[in-house]
Amino acid sequence: MRYYPTFLDMRGKRCLIVGIGDVGRRKLASLLAAEPVEILVLDTFRLDGITDQELKDLLSHPAVTYQDRPFTASDVLGRALVFACTGSRTVNESVALACRNHSVLCNVIDAPEEGDFIVPAHFEAGELIVALSTGGNSPALARRIRMELQEFVGNRFSGMVVLMGRLRPLVLARGEETGQNTKLFRTIAGSGLMDALQSKDRTGAETILTELLPQELHPHIGELLHELV
Repeated sequence: MRYYPTFLDMRGKRCLIVGIGDVGRRKLASLLAAEPVEILVLDTFRLDGITDQELKDLLSHPAVTYQDRPFTASDVLGRALVFACTGSRTVNESVALACRNHSVLCNVIDAPEEGDFIVPAHFEAGELIVALSTGGNSPALARRIRMELQEFVGNRFSGMVVLMGRLRPLVLARGEETGQNTKLFRTIAGSGLMDALQSKDRTGAETILTELLPQELHPHIGELLHELV
């Protein structure tokens, strides 16, 4: 396995996108959803010369700084992630080299092997995020798999994700051993609770939680199920 799968918390981070064509635009839109503190975007287009309203809206986001100038190696300093998205092999190569020299993670659209990471095909269903990758072998195939998974997942897991997120701090606050907590979480995840939530069966959900949760957590069942059934 060449790539290490992970999810990054981008809040408070600074990023760089070099090139704002179709690929750069997609990177910018998805990156903004992760709420970094700043994204520097470099290209040679003058901002007042951009007529695409969707792109203008992206570039006018408070977290985005757009500069119509060439890339320089110092632009990567202090950046958590860098995306080389230009149509120039030479420019993308220079971006990758600068990142390598300064130990900054870089994604190179036309030569993934020159970078440090790739962005997986992914989708969201409520608070559930599903990401997958073919290891860079076929983004087109990854897209097809994503579409099939998205159709299968739908919203069937959304309520369960919210409930488990509410339950986790309550369980951890009890101070039990990790192994015991893990067993409880897995038992609940493998129960019929998800089906009860999906079918809006409050009585069934309450019964399952009463059977599986420790006695001291029973008073929290109402808040765990709030607005889910």
